[in-house]
Amino acid sequence: MQYRKDKYGNDLSVLGFGCMRFTQKAGKIDIDKAEKELMRAIELGVNYLDTAYIYSGSEVCLGEILERTNTRDKVYIATKLPQYMVKNPSDMDKYFNEQLKRLRTDHVDYYLMHMLNDVKSWQRLCSLGVDSWLKDKIKEGSIRQVGFSYHGNSDKFLELIDAYDWDFCQIQYNYLDENSQAGRTGLNYAASKGIPVIIMEPLRGGRLANALPQKALKAIEDYPVKKSPAEWGLSWLYDQKEVTVVLSGMNSVEMIEENCRLASGVTPSSLTEEDFKLFEKIIKEINANMRVGCTGCRYCMPCPKGVDIPGIFAAYNRQASDGRFVALKEYFMTTTLRQDYTGAANCIECGACEMHCPQNISIRKELKNAKRSLEDPIYKVGKFFAPFIMKY
Repeated sequence: MQYRKDKYGNDLSVLGFGCMRFTQKAGKIDIDKAEKELMRAIELGVNYLDTAYIYSGSEVCLGEILERTNTRDKVYIATKLPQYMVKNPSDMDKYFNEQLKRLRTDHVDYYLMHMLNDVKSWQRLCSLGVDSWLKDKIKEGSIRQVGFSYHGNSDKFLELIDAYDWDFCQIQYNYLDENSQAGRTGLNYAASKGIPVIIMEPLRGGRLANALPQKALKAIEDYPVKKSPAEWGLSWLYDQKEVTVVLSGMNSVEMIEENCRLASGVTPSSLTEEDFKLFEKIIKEINANMRVGCTGCRYCMPCPKGVDIPGIFAAYNRQASDGRFVALKEYFMTTTLRQDYTGAANCIECGACEMHCPQNISIRKELKNAKRSLEDPIYKVGKFFAPFIMKY
């Protein structure tokens, strides 16, 4: 297993165990199966374990496994405060104390503000005293490091990075999302400030491992270096020194052993120019049916009305490749589940964006198409309740 340093010099395994997808059996986590998998991962050197308050049963399962195997001191636990559920100062202690009880521990190594998507959301928490609360928890040793997980565009990510002295952060990032969400811009900016970056969705929820177009699979098959689609996706991440840990929701011993083998052999800057040409071919085939030719360059930004144009188009394109539900979820998180709505409805058709688009996209027209397609009745219900979720 390879290791990369966190902000304070601790060695973190480049492969992290995502505990959200423990195998379910009869509606409950199969704890015996999860234990075998987790113990094999720890045996092979994995030491970063990621969970969250809202991952049903995950914290409880993880805490019981670590206690009964006496392995708590061999790993780092990362879990998340459901900051969107915090309505008053006492809520922070309520959720955190419950998490300590679930995890059967007296401290959390890496504590994230879950789905913190803009500076205003952070300022809301600060108005409730989260900064002094965190300072007290760090002083007493019950929280070791503070970070946030993020779904949103790169501009707001950069603002958020500068809003607090973060110890680490977590972003969605893979070769298909290189120029969407926080993207490579966010990754490099965080790294430039010495902030370790944890990667989620490295294979787009399995899309880049199990659901590639046939022409993309043929390109991989014909390539002289023999790797599976999943190996290529993970290799692309490990190749970047700015990436600290890549989370994988592993639910079989075979998958764990395969991922650990790869994590032990790929070093930064090991991919070749030809390898990157292969990624270009794969991306081209994935995007063959995309609806808008947006590259995520962000020359159209900032929008004077705050419309997240690249984020909207990324979700719109994802509807064609990954299905309606996945696209709706991304659109909702990146435009609506935040203090300032950034969806297509904000567009006043001023046309400023189109003057700067190198792809000559009819942005105003495509925003209308995206709004019509994405803002279905399910979305409208979610949008109605969003202010209550984000309310002070």
